[in-house]
Amino acid sequence: MTGKIDWYNEFVDVDYKPAKNDLVCLYYFEPAKGITAREAIGRIASESSAGTWTTLHDVPARVEKIKARAFALNGKYVKIAYPVDLWEPGNAPQLLSGIAGNIFGMKAIRNLRLLDVSLPMRYIRSFKGPKYGIGGIRSSLKIRERPITGAVPKPKIGFSAAEHADVAYETWMGGFDLVKDDENLTSTSFNRFEDRLSRMTKLRDKAEKETGEQKDALLNITGETREMIRKAKLLHDAGWRFAMIDVVTCGTASVQTMRDECGDLGLAIHAHRAMHAAFDRNPKHGLSMYFLAKLMRLIGVDEIHSGTAIGKLVGSKKEVTQIAKVLRNPRIPAGDFLSQEWGTIKPAFPVSSGGLHPGLIPSVMSILGNDCTLLVSGGIHGHPKGTRAGAKAVMQAIEATMDGIGLDEFAGKNKELDQALGKWEYYRPK
Repeated sequence: MTGKIDWYNEFVDVDYKPAKNDLVCLYYFEPAKGITAREAIGRIASESSAGTWTTLHDVPARVEKIKARAFALNGKYVKIAYPVDLWEPGNAPQLLSGIAGNIFGMKAIRNLRLLDVSLPMRYIRSFKGPKYGIGGIRSSLKIRERPITGAVPKPKIGFSAAEHADVAYETWMGGFDLVKDDENLTSTSFNRFEDRLSRMTKLRDKAEKETGEQKDALLNITGETREMIRKAKLLHDAGWRFAMIDVVTCGTASVQTMRDECGDLGLAIHAHRAMHAAFDRNPKHGLSMYFLAKLMRLIGVDEIHSGTAIGKLVGSKKEVTQIAKVLRNPRIPAGDFLSQEWGTIKPAFPVSSGGLHPGLIPSVMSILGNDCTLLVSGGIHGHPKGTRAGAKAVMQAIEATMDGIGLDEFAGKNKELDQALGKWEYYRPK
């Protein structure tokens, strides 16, 4: 290396063939002005693995075996292979510190987006994946085929605990399975977690007795990890089957801890993706939602918000479909993203939410199928006859869709659906 200053080009090897146990990343990148594509990808591979900015006097022979290699350059896309020995088994934060760490702050890279990671089976086996997943949730709620249904009391924050529980009861009595806290409701001065839990438990028991159906809730325990453990125990003691966590704001380390804690308590994890768009909305920079969903399945959530494609939030039909597949399928062939074998990792439910109402149910189910959780909130609480009627309208829309009957036809004999269509028709929020 005598005479050299930069230590980057040695991390580019266009003839490299990934080994069986290599972890392979797919990046979109744009070099800064004056930087060639080869120089840019060398910096990405170096900084995310075993390199540094300059040549060194002494380098252990081991480095040659563990350094990353940028091996497939296609325009603004590059694949980089990382030997599995770079990664501590079962350590998601360390993985992110490498493949999504300092490289996003390098001046030589104008834009960088981590699109996907193909994980070798040796690495996957060090993670536990969902404790319950799709099959476990269906068994718990005793729902065999149709989508799981849920709603957030709206407005999303502002109800007292008593008001919140009353809305929950009306939601359950309309036929819904779940009532969900929103992402920014944890424990406030006007709606304490313990008070909300107690009141909802009583009304859940009442709704179950009156309907003969399983009823549950996604109560938000997001917070400091030890506090989440305390609240999870309260949920268990009150007979609940789920805990909700804002997984991006809490971070992968706490999610991994809570996967074990909740699993031991018999609680499935409902993962809200609040803050995801800070990383994935810019198509040229950050992380893809596809990768985030894959990571969350790996570390053990049982269901996670994946977008609607037709609601109020960003996410195209193609993107939502791809996310659903990476959450549910046992294997993913190479295509727009990388191939992936999941081994014994269980499938997780994609969750559709944000701007849904009864008129949009057929469209959502055509995209996601039946193995999904449908969160319809404003679209039931805004029903002309109130929350219970709104929930009934959604259940009628699901029934019609599963039976292959058009909503207009089905509404002729189902007044709640007819009333919902009278207000929203097939409106798509903007």
